[in-house]
Amino acid sequence: MELQKLFGANVRNLRKARGWTQEQLAERVDVTYETIGKIERGQAAPSFDVAEKIALAFSIATPVLFGAAASTETGERARLLTDIQRTLSKMNDDQLARTAKALRALAE
Repeated sequence: MELQKLFGANVRNLRKARGWTQEQLAERVDVTYETIGKIERGQAAPSFDVAEKIALAFSIATPVLFGAAASTETGERARLLTDIQRTLSKMNDDQLARTAKALRALAE
């Protein structure tokens, strides 16, 4: 179930970064916007075919949608990173900008 939620958060982040609606992504992938909504909320897992179509719509490698870049993380660290990513995916652009600024300040 964790992978399903991570996949959905990644889809939402990429869609919002491109300024697309769920309807626009659904049209590119040839599914309903309801399906995109369920995938983004982690309530439905896409078939491999749909996952590939989503990646193609974003012009990225399919494994990226599954968090391939963070796949080496394990245990509590992986859980925390997934939790943070899920929280970030729910933020609007202004909230993300403020959060990025706060993270930069914490990392210094």
